[in-house]
Amino acid sequence: MRKLFKFLYNAWYRSAAIIIFLILWELLPRLGIVNSAFLSPPSEVIVAIKELITTGELWTHIESSLQRSLSGLITAIISGILLGLFLGWFKKFEAFIDPLLQLFRQISAFALFPVFILFLGIGEVSKSAIIFWASFWPILLNTVSGVKNVDKLLIDSARSMGASQTFIFQKVVIPAAAPGIFTGIRLGGAYCITALVAAEMIGAASGLGFYILNSQEIFQIPHMYAGIIILAFLGLGLNYILALIESRFTKWKKGLVKE
Repeated sequence: MRKLFKFLYNAWYRSAAIIIFLILWELLPRLGIVNSAFLSPPSEVIVAIKELITTGELWTHIESSLQRSLSGLITAIISGILLGLFLGWFKKFEAFIDPLLQLFRQISAFALFPVFILFLGIGEVSKSAIIFWASFWPILLNTVSGVKNVDKLLIDSARSMGASQTFIFQKVVIPAAAPGIFTGIRLGGAYCITALVAAEMIGAASGLGFYILNSQEIFQIPHMYAGIIILAFLGLGLNYILALIESRFTKWKKGLVKE
């Protein structure tokens, strides 16, 4: 009984802020404190979500958004990790190219919209390129940082036992840098969702970003908020999947913490 009470209390405590937020969101437009034409109550948003599910339109937009976001994110993960491992391991080359990388990473993906459109058009490639650029930098920088911050004692111990540079890199450096790499991947996933919205607002005919903008333009405000909420859940789902993958590849870290 005590465990059940503790579970219920923890569940309430963790969800209380969300419940209070939803209550305020419902009451403010209902009481006329906020214009309901601009802030639709959650009850109306839920009706809009049900309508999207019933018509099947929701799955079309989710499928389009997932294809674009995953193509850009996966490309960013592969290139960011490979380049990050290389730069973190070869410090002289990293010192040589770091000023150029620092310059490039200051350029927002949104500022590069015109460049991507000029070179790649307004099709799917330019949208994936925008998502790639936004996701690439946190993955690259966290990978470099993870490799550079590997405990030197681990490397020296492996060398003292006659391990080759290849063995040290594969069996010591990469596993030790994994937590930092996955931090970058999860940040890249968050940036990916942010860039997705902006990418789909240019020349798209489907996708959640397109749906949000289109709903705002035709003044279907409940549908606009429905798209925003669905996009938020899409981001949460992506983060949850990445967290599961991280826990799978960094089990050794949990063992060290317990000890």
